[in-house]
Amino acid sequence: MAHRNARLTVHGRHLLVQRFAAGWPAARVAEQLGVSRATVYKWVHRYHDEGDRGLVDRSSRPHHSPTRTPVEVEQRILALRRASRRGPVFLAGQLGLPASTIGRVLRRHHMPVLAATDPITGLAIRRRHSGIRYERARPGELVHVDVKKLGRVPDGGGWRLHGRHELVRGRTVHGHGLGYDFLHVAVDDHTRLAYVEAHADERDPTAAGFLRRAVAWFAAHGVEVERVLTDNAKIYRIGRCWSAVCAEHDIARRFTRPGCPWTNGKAERFNRTLQTEFAYARAWLSNTDRLSALDGWVADYNTRRAHSALGGQPPISRLTSSTTS
Repeated sequence: MAHRNARLTVHGRHLLVQRFAAGWPAARVAEQLGVSRATVYKWVHRYHDEGDRGLVDRSSRPHHSPTRTPVEVEQRILALRRASRRGPVFLAGQLGLPASTIGRVLRRHHMPVLAATDPITGLAIRRRHSGIRYERARPGELVHVDVKKLGRVPDGGGWRLHGRHELVRGRTVHGHGLGYDFLHVAVDDHTRLAYVEAHADERDPTAAGFLRRAVAWFAAHGVEVERVLTDNAKIYRIGRCWSAVCAEHDIARRFTRPGCPWTNGKAERFNRTLQTEFAYARAWLSNTDRLSALDGWVADYNTRRAHSALGGQPPISRLTSSTTS
């Protein structure tokens, strides 16, 4: 394949061959076209051996790759990726292979990145914009707080299980009109440790109670919350209960820039993971089933799930290394 600074196009190679065949000395042809005499002879020999096809760009890929991952291993990687819809770090832990090797295999087979795939179907979608990654220096220095709304699941399963128009017990399964669960989320910026509670609303007293329990939970893990970062919702800006809890624990309040939710990136990213790997990763039979599994999933996220920003380790490992260093 021709590179961007290539001297000769296919047309130029034809011109080179024609001039050489007309009796021009190789040195003169090379001077006229700005190439070396070795290049002139190379294209003349290729044309002599292969005709016009020999003047077309060739792939720079080597003829033999003895260290390439075996086809059988590549198929195992692709099969697990399609089944689990997880990234190279997770697949590396399951298959006992380097994450870099798995990443190369996925790119070689043009597998879309997870951010560009639908979490349910696995089909490619438009890739979302990702911002610049940053993190605070120590646990508790900044905790991201947000609320994620999830539509409740009707008894017997919703449209993800039965389809949008299927009738169950004489009614259409759609799930609308059942209201929402409000998942209050707190994520430590340094460790990515997450604390989550499900509530029926996102009002000031509810959010304040959640913050009080989140602070106690982080304290039980040796983390003192110094600041909280939230969006500009009224409960965080002017909520009396919320302000009282912050004052009670001497917590400084920080807010995202208006219209820039990505500045609360740790919580936003956790919410997306919660959606793809928990809330919509399977078809639930009832809302109670989903809520009862929430604590277990969060515990797995904190203690077992490989996190790409933490070198493939779970958040609890960052907490352990921070407290022992």
